[in-house]
Amino acid sequence: MKARGPHVVLVRHGETAWSQSGQHTGRTDIPLLEGGREMAALLGEPLHAWKFAQVWTSPLSRAAETCALAGYGDVAIRRDDLMEWDYGDHEGRTSAEIRAEQSDWTIWRSGAPHGETADQIGARADRVIADARAVGGDVLIFSHGHFLRVLAARWLGLSPAEGRLFLLSTGSISALGREGEAAQPVLACWNDTTHLRGVSSRNL
Repeated sequence: MKARGPHVVLVRHGETAWSQSGQHTGRTDIPLLEGGREMAALLGEPLHAWKFAQVWTSPLSRAAETCALAGYGDVAIRRDDLMEWDYGDHEGRTSAEIRAEQSDWTIWRSGAPHGETADQIGARADRVIADARAVGGDVLIFSHGHFLRVLAARWLGLSPAEGRLFLLSTGSISALGREGEAAQPVLACWNDTTHLRGVSSRNL
């Protein structure tokens, strides 16, 4: 059996009122719902099957609390680069509300007025990837849906906007790895929510 290389394990935070309603939640510090806290606690068992060299979290409370409830609060390093997309004028709005004014709008193509573009998110993701590859062991990251989708796209060498292809549920676990002698970047697993069976959520 071939030894695998280091993995980067990604966790999207537990459910919030705005993730449940579909409102864009960038820098607004929305707390976890009780169901989101339950999701976070259920992350502990599957994650403790790994041995992580480092644990990083977004400083926003929904990610940091998920990290703590999963059992990693004491060792996690908070990193601003892991914060969610800055949605600017679209903060707190649903996609349906935005498309009522601009029918062809998507965050991936259009970005957000007075917020960030996909390429700006991609630059943040590239910094995180470079640092994770330098660690030399498995890295655990607690962050947000859109940011983690961009991170996955950049890991695979795709443009930031191709994050649109990677659906990601609240409380999910994903892993990025490398395969073969050429160290081809791959998705080792994606959007695993099997540990959340029995949790009621619109986003599972």
